[in-house]
Amino acid sequence: MADEQIRFELPQSELPRQWYNIQADLPRPLPPVLHPGTHQPIGPADLAPLFPMALILQEVSRDRYVDIPDEVREMYKLWRPTPLLRARRLEKALGTPAHIYYKYEGTSPSGSHKLNTAIPQAYYNKAEGVQGLTTETGAGQWGTALSIATSFFGLECEVYMVKVSYQQKPYRRAIIQTFGANVYASPSERTHAGRGILAQNPDSSGSLGIAISEAVEAAATSGGKYKYALGSVLNHVLMHQTVIGEEALKQLEMAGEYPDIVVGCAGGGSNFAGIALPFVQKNLTEGKNTRIIACEPAACPSLTKGVYAYDFGDTVGLAPMVKMYTLGKDYVPPPFHAGGLRYHGMASIVCELYDQQLIEARAIPQLDTFKAGVQFARTEGIVPAPEPTHAIATVIEEALKCKESGEKKVILFNLCGHGHFDMAAYDAYMSGKLEDYEYPQAEIDKAMAALPVI
Repeated sequence: MADEQIRFELPQSELPRQWYNIQADLPRPLPPVLHPGTHQPIGPADLAPLFPMALILQEVSRDRYVDIPDEVREMYKLWRPTPLLRARRLEKALGTPAHIYYKYEGTSPSGSHKLNTAIPQAYYNKAEGVQGLTTETGAGQWGTALSIATSFFGLECEVYMVKVSYQQKPYRRAIIQTFGANVYASPSERTHAGRGILAQNPDSSGSLGIAISEAVEAAATSGGKYKYALGSVLNHVLMHQTVIGEEALKQLEMAGEYPDIVVGCAGGGSNFAGIALPFVQKNLTEGKNTRIIACEPAACPSLTKGVYAYDFGDTVGLAPMVKMYTLGKDYVPPPFHAGGLRYHGMASIVCELYDQQLIEARAIPQLDTFKAGVQFARTEGIVPAPEPTHAIATVIEEALKCKESGEKKVILFNLCGHGHFDMAAYDAYMSGKLEDYEYPQAEIDKAMAALPVI
């Protein structure tokens, strides 16, 4: 066993030249995006104040593949292709016949998968003459990635960071500032949206929905100097992340295996989509039968407890309306530590896949995720960020089922980032200060009653 390969590296010549666009293969097209004011389908002109035209065209494209610009691909070479590793020590600790593989995105300069879309977004905005970008961030992974990308292209950057994460993760904040971006705790006094939230609740811990409202307002009121960048949810963002799964397909071929199960954590959907969509394509077009599981927090269970309905992408109602599994735009999650998963909704693509029963969804309690993260660290030597520990918990569960049944299944998951800046969360877990949060049904019912009528 010791002589068998556990690390699979692609040469840079095998770095994908195109992003995969699943809109070309969906059995049923995505529901239209609606204008927040008129509730009518939006067109390119409606999105122009927020996004450059190249990204708007990608958002609505039905082309199966979209070329990656040469300049973007050259920047990808700083860390791509990322390695695929077999978790042999974890397999041994579990006593499972399953083969567990993970795609490790923590080797990127930002420490996560988020740079896969931050660089092309900065590239297209720079090409259109934009001065700077505004954005939100939860745990700080996306804010870090965009601050790096904007520094590469000489753009300014404003980051509205969910207040609880701003307080919990000071080193995430510091690294964003190191790359030249300005970081503000959200809700803030800088925007009308932020001031309105603080007037209602001066002690608001914030949410991604609130931070999105602030970032969208800051871009929309900048007189065209700034555009808005989103790190998840949107179609073009998920498409940029498919370099992960496209590489994994080639690397598993090198390993002589194909996955029976693909697992990814899901908050807005970018990490999950990055690893999963190329395998969904194989299920749809080549008759493969891989089980694909999206793992979300039990404290923010949009897929497993939300309603598939039109809702605003942000709390104030400035962003377009998308049909998605939602807990309601007013949902403010408890301050659990997987900050990148604290979003009231989910990407339209992921929601359609779930509604069409092409993927599964599972909600994981917080304590289970950290237990899994610690076990992974002690066997594989990598401390995972709190977000992918949701996937690891499911991988362990599925591997133990294989132990019981004796089945030798191949399981793949996306380790979308390292936890080097999340040690306060691990410290809280080790000291017994963490607790499980379960989203109450009464709160779900209240939020559902406030959904817009379309």
